[in-house]
Amino acid sequence: MGAQRHDVVIVGGGLAGIVTALECLRAGRSVALVDRDTPERLGGLALWAFGGMALVGTPLQARMKIPDTPEVALRDWVRFGELDAHDTLPLQWARHYVEHSRADVYDWLIGEGVTFMPAVNWVERGRFGEGNSVPRYHIVWGTARELTRRMIAAMHQAGTGGRLTVLHRHRATARDLQQGRTAGVLAVNEETDAEVRLQAPVVVLAMGGINGSHAQTRANWPQDRPMPATMLNGAHPFADGRMHHWVAEALGGRITHAGEMWNYAAGFPHPFPHFEGHGLSIIPCKSALWLDHQGRRIGPEPLVTGFDTHWLCQRVAAQDKPWTWHLLNWRIAAKEFAISGAEHNQRIRDMQFPAFLKETLLGNHRLVKQMAAESKHFLVDDTLAGLAAKMNALTGTQDVRPEVLQATADAFDANFANQDKLHNDDQIRRILHARQWGPDKLRTCVPAPLQKPGAGPYIAIQMQLITRKSLGGLQTNLASRVLDGAGQPIDGLYCVGEAAGFGGGGASGKRSLEGTFLPGCILTARAAARSINAG
Repeated sequence: MGAQRHDVVIVGGGLAGIVTALECLRAGRSVALVDRDTPERLGGLALWAFGGMALVGTPLQARMKIPDTPEVALRDWVRFGELDAHDTLPLQWARHYVEHSRADVYDWLIGEGVTFMPAVNWVERGRFGEGNSVPRYHIVWGTARELTRRMIAAMHQAGTGGRLTVLHRHRATARDLQQGRTAGVLAVNEETDAEVRLQAPVVVLAMGGINGSHAQTRANWPQDRPMPATMLNGAHPFADGRMHHWVAEALGGRITHAGEMWNYAAGFPHPFPHFEGHGLSIIPCKSALWLDHQGRRIGPEPLVTGFDTHWLCQRVAAQDKPWTWHLLNWRIAAKEFAISGAEHNQRIRDMQFPAFLKETLLGNHRLVKQMAAESKHFLVDDTLAGLAAKMNALTGTQDVRPEVLQATADAFDANFANQDKLHNDDQIRRILHARQWGPDKLRTCVPAPLQKPGAGPYIAIQMQLITRKSLGGLQTNLASRVLDGAGQPIDGLYCVGEAAGFGGGGASGKRSLEGTFLPGCILTARAAARSINAG
């Protein structure tokens, strides 16, 4: 077994690990980065993410006359996440985030050549206005794939002269942490089982969360919340929580808020899965009717995206069967249907602005046709009765009676019997509110009957809850140092990104303002690097 000496060893090649490596290399330190995946998948989930970032007080917000400040953002954050005074470290990290996201994320990324789309989106407003009180959701031009590739290139450029070692397809173990100190890690080649000992006075854990393992997801699921019988996996399968538990057992690190997670209510199986159980997360259409397994509209408060994802997940998980349906027509789908991530946002990912603008204005018929062709969970039919038959054929049941589906559509369409003067439906009210903000107006249909002539064919999408981010993790201080049970830093051990619950073992509390994850990776990574480089 060979041995290598480095100044810093980083476990995990996602965005948080890469940014930590980049900042340490620029300070002249030697770095070994251990990553389980293949070279072309270096970057972890960030390589596949959409690239939305919640940022506070940016020039882009100012240009759109959005009055945002760290004080306003912190108020929204604490209220929506339901943090209390006992969440000392998460509160510290929440404050750090809102105070530093402009300089340490937005400005820093601009300096690294990353750009943002010209509109700021308004997401997670809260069911009662307790979420984002102003738009904060900035989208990276080129998606997070462009961001990640730029960070990887910068890391390699900073690591010239042999100061950077990247071990792909290697699994890090905590064997060298067993003596109560951080002497480095043992890296095992996933293909040959060959071992290499990486010796370093500093170890940075950047291995992601725990939601890649559904055994861990279920084990940590809060007992007071409904849990569906089946779920899809939208996390990284290597983020299995194993290193978290090693650190807790060997060094006394504390895992906190493990039951808090950022899942999505609307996922369907990836037509070409990268791993078992791989799901795609839909950005649900605001104008679609959200139905239970029998084709009845879920209520009495209808499910509408863009206001409270945490609440949506609980409503979906509480249904009698582990799937729900979206009922819509082609008119709605062309304007509103989208899939989260870089893979299915081709125009943004490949920075094709004219094509992006055309699809935004005229409808993304390309993506709708693609899903109709590729996914058996995306059903299309000219009649509601025909659609009901296809829904039942997919589930192998007779749950959806055609007369029930017809009655569901008729009840909604009755709102428009007197044009727009006498509708009385909370989903329509929420759509009209969303359309007051320009970027939402571009992507949200004018309310209209589902059975509007010429708007067909009809579409039904079968959806399940899909896991995504762990909101809890190893407890860290503002220097990203891992703390023991007494709240003292463990010598030489740091934790960044999702592995640390994006700071403090759970900076978001129960809910994210959405788009806090990529910046959370960058902020925790840069904090760790500052502490390491000052040591």
